[in-house]
Amino acid sequence: MFAKVVAVSVLTLAASTAFAAECKIDVDSTDSMTFDTKAIAIDKSCKTFTVNLGHSGSLAKNVMGHNWVLSKAADAQPIAADGMAAGIDKNYLKEGDARILAHTKIIGAGEKDSVTFDVSKLTAGEDYAFFCSFPGHISMMKGTVTVK
Repeated sequence: MFAKVVAVSVLTLAASTAFAAECKIDVDSTDSMTFDTKAIAIDKSCKTFTVNLGHSGSLAKNVMGHNWVLSKAADAQPIAADGMAAGIDKNYLKEGDARILAHTKIIGAGEKDSVTFDVSKLTAGEDYAFFCSFPGHISMMKGTVTVK
């Protein structure tokens, strides 16, 4: 009897692990001002979500740097505009900007950075955006984030 209970428990654990939500994503950025994804769906069962940003290009961060910034969709352009004055040392983000929900640092060729954020701060049905705040990049480097 004990062996049956253990076997059922192991199978149940294996099944739940196989169907567990993926609570992270790898995002690549390039010298062509692109992210390799345009949409990120976050399962509402995730407590936290991690974005691993990489830069597969060959240009330095002061020339073609990229970051990954999360905000409500309506706030994205104003955040990017306000960030220009902050400069590269502050990741082209205004210090203390409450509209920014999560962000990585600016990275250049071959570099990586990650950000993990609390999914409970996001609301299902709200329009969220991710973008790069390096000056001018938001025009091409942006996408949507949804909570499902």
